[in-house]
Amino acid sequence: MAHEKNHDYHILPPSIWPFTGAVGAFTMLLGFVLMVSPQIQNTQPYVFLIGLAIVLYTMYAWWAEVVAESHAGDHTPVVRIGLRMGFILFIMSEVMFFSAWFWSFFKHA
Repeated sequence: MAHEKNHDYHILPPSIWPFTGAVGAFTMLLGFVLMVSPQIQNTQPYVFLIGLAIVLYTMYAWWAEVVAESHAGDHTPVVRIGLRMGFILFIMSEVMFFSAWFWSFFKHA
């Protein structure tokens, strides 16, 4: 009875991936600052590359979980419609952003 679903939505369990993504992004930022800082001489891009590896691994693992949830049947038709609409809205926002960007560029160029 505790696992019975009374709704059409998939409730996600707690995940570590947002935290690891934030740690990776912070490590990348720190590595970039260390690379471009004129006060620190001979800095290698190792910290930046470690952060990049953490972010890439997080993306891979998080998307693998989403695909596994999809194959497990956790994505109901309502969830699939929501994912589709979210993707469409994301693409539309990108089109509008770049339209405004190029409009401004060509107007003031």
